[in-house]
Amino acid sequence: MFVFAYGSLIWRPGFAHLGARPALLRGYHRRFCIWSRHYRGTPERPGLVLGLDRGGACQGVVFEVAAEAAAAVLEYLDARENLLGEQVYHRRQLPVRLRGEGGYVVQAVTYVADRRHPAYARPGAETVAEAIAQAQGAAGSNRDYLLNTLDHLAGFGLRDAGLERIARALGGEQAAERH
Repeated sequence: MFVFAYGSLIWRPGFAHLGARPALLRGYHRRFCIWSRHYRGTPERPGLVLGLDRGGACQGVVFEVAAEAAAAVLEYLDARENLLGEQVYHRRQLPVRLRGEGGYVVQAVTYVADRRHPAYARPGAETVAEAIAQAQGAAGSNRDYLLNTLDHLAGFGLRDAGLERIARALGGEQAAERH
């Protein structure tokens, strides 16, 4: 089984895997489009977390999971991505192109934002930067979430200009400049 990661799964997968490789998913892009009132914010001061939203393309990381671990990994990911049973993301199996290796395509499990969920948002750049600058939740600061994602994308030789712009807006020039 393959799992496509585009946010915190890149740097904190939480499951055993056989390897990780950079990959490209077409038809979706990475976006701060989910209000987080637990992991990266609170009900009083929500943060924003990444989701896959329609259109464009997304560079991320594919983890390969042993067949015998697949069911347990899916159970773990379903619980993690949909906290307290709230269906914020839909699990999908989508084609992703592995970087290098002749562009080999694999079917990978990933989680796409549910545009009908009340936590789904399409905030403007100022709102995104403000929320990320101020929010802190059970898993840490929203700013650290952004910077960790950028750092680990870079570790795989990947960049995200949109995330880099947000980091610069937050005074994270050093992190954004490294990418």
